Amino acid sequence: MRNNGTTVPEREAAYYTPLPDGTVVCDLCPHACRLSNGKLGLCRNRINRDGKLYAIGYGKACALQIDPVEKKPLLHFYPGENCLSVGVAGCNLACLNCQNWTISQVSPKDVANTYVAPETFAQVAVEQHCRLVAYTYTEPLTWWEYTRDCAMACRQKGLRNILVTAGYVNEAPLRDLLPYIDAANVDLKSFSDEIYQRISRAHLQPVLHTLEVMRDAGVWIEITNLLIPGVNDDPALIQKMCEWLVANGFANYPLHFSRFFPLYRLQDRQPTPDATLLKAREIARKAGMQYVYLGNTRLPGAENTYCPRCGQLLVQREGYEVEHTLPVDGKCPHCGEIIPGVWG
Repeated sequence: MRNNGTTVPEREAAYYTPLPDGTVVCDLCPHACRLSNGKLGLCRNRINRDGKLYAIGYGKACALQIDPVEKKPLLHFYPGENCLSVGVAGCNLACLNCQNWTISQVSPKDVANTYVAPETFAQVAVEQHCRLVAYTYTEPLTWWEYTRDCAMACRQKGLRNILVTAGYVNEAPLRDLLPYIDAANVDLKSFSDEIYQRISRAHLQPVLHTLEVMRDAGVWIEITNLLIPGVNDDPALIQKMCEWLVANGFANYPLHFSRFFPLYRLQDRQPTPDATLLKAREIARKAGMQYVYLGNTRLPGAENTYCPRCGQLLVQREGYEVEHTLPVDGKCPHCGEIIPGVWG
């Protein structure tokens, strides 16, 4: 995408503390970046200009396209629907395996973009017959102001908002955004703080808290865990993660184990073996997770939805082709079991 020549007004950022010496502390995420004049935060999306913090990516879309909702991935949220997806450069994690590193590990000022006002974004979704919209590709919480304003504009038109995120955010900005968010896929990198620090330059606990806050706010949640060979695929670690999810009220939310492929700065590993994915699914099911899916693989039935009570196939997925027999109320037509989700 190319800049369309529109003059984009500066947007003062939310959530920061100015200090007497002219530095500012960003209060958006747990990094708490302390920035002197002219310095960018770790997310490359927020800058100190003369003692004020500015969100420099506001409206600067570097990606705008229509995707299947299954690509987010969301499998229990309007299956088979398309969503208009938008991305702005920048991320507050530094994952060694990032698949979108060309836009996530750079600043909005360093990539081609075009200005898309929130109202324009909402109108495009309507014109393209997308009743779902998604904030994705990078980390939409680092362009919080734009995500919020787009979500508000879309909500006014009766659209459903999807957040695709790593969940590394402070509680106040998260709570202020969630009233406009209908569904989220949260990337839970690992259940080890040491691995989080080594692979993503972040910490585990804030992500777990994000999940809890989303759960309590009534947002539909699906969780993705990318399994990297020799990094986070230890069965004991997977067991610990699944036990925490079940113990904290996430047993009925979908869990996606995703296959890793070598990318960016983690190209010394092989792709995740299918056997690892199958073992992870077995562990999760035994721990009590009711809906476990396998992504980025061609294993038969990896993303099909089955009734946990009677075992009947309810949603069949081949790639992004979807056939399902679930009514809007989510009741299994064979035994009446309610399948959690939003079935349209």
